[in-house]
Amino acid sequence: MLKNLCSGDFFRAILAEFLGTLLFVFFGIGSALAWPSAPPTILQVSLAFGLAIGTIVQIIGHISGAHLNPAVTLAFLVGSQISVLKCVLYILAQMLGAVAGAGLIYEFTPANVRGNLAVNLINEDTSAGQAVAVELFLTMQLVLCVFGTTDSRRTDIIGSPSISIGLSVSLGHLLGIYLTGCSMNPARSFGPAVIMGIYSYHWVFWVGPMSGAIFGALIYNYLLVPSMKSPLSRLSVLQGIYDPEHEREREEHRKQSVELSSFHKSLDKV
Repeated sequence: MLKNLCSGDFFRAILAEFLGTLLFVFFGIGSALAWPSAPPTILQVSLAFGLAIGTIVQIIGHISGAHLNPAVTLAFLVGSQISVLKCVLYILAQMLGAVAGAGLIYEFTPANVRGNLAVNLINEDTSAGQAVAVELFLTMQLVLCVFGTTDSRRTDIIGSPSISIGLSVSLGHLLGIYLTGCSMNPARSFGPAVIMGIYSYHWVFWVGPMSGAIFGALIYNYLLVPSMKSPLSRLSVLQGIYDPEHEREREEHRKQSVELSSFHKSLDKV
């Protein structure tokens, strides 16, 4: 684990998550600011957030996996696809990136335009419980899309993961903006909240997306497409010591042992 922590690839992945989240928040929030000459529409904001995600996934997907979202990172942890250490550092990088992105858009826009910097707020006709449920379902569909489009076990034509994930984000915004401003991403909510000092029902935008991420990870990895990894392999992934090559060799050895045992049993019967 320490070897991975000190590697250049690991450092670049953390940096990519920071930079990617910074850009996502910068462009996403920037599209939602109320310019007097052209107030933003629901469609405009939805497309902007989706296009931002799709573009950034294409840029850094091969470097860090382009999580850009603490909920997505948690989902990969629950699915035993990343280590606990990587999960923690990714989330820290995403939160810092979100604050930096929100801070930049704050500095670059006039005071009469920035408003509350598109801080996520619950609609006055929506209760906190309803808001949590909405964020749960919005994030769950995003997580299911992420797993489905990046699953290396698929043999069919899946198209472009970056486009699919971007459309999933836009889909969530087309509904969620009316109810919660649409977070789906605790870092996106955290950045402008810190810059503006507005924390009204901020917990909703952590509990909802994180819960949705957990449900999405459990549904995909344990119900829809169960992983063939053994409990020991899952544990080694979480510890950051998983070696795919060693795992394949061990699996081959296990199969040979089973075949040899079956052969001996057949000879004993004869």
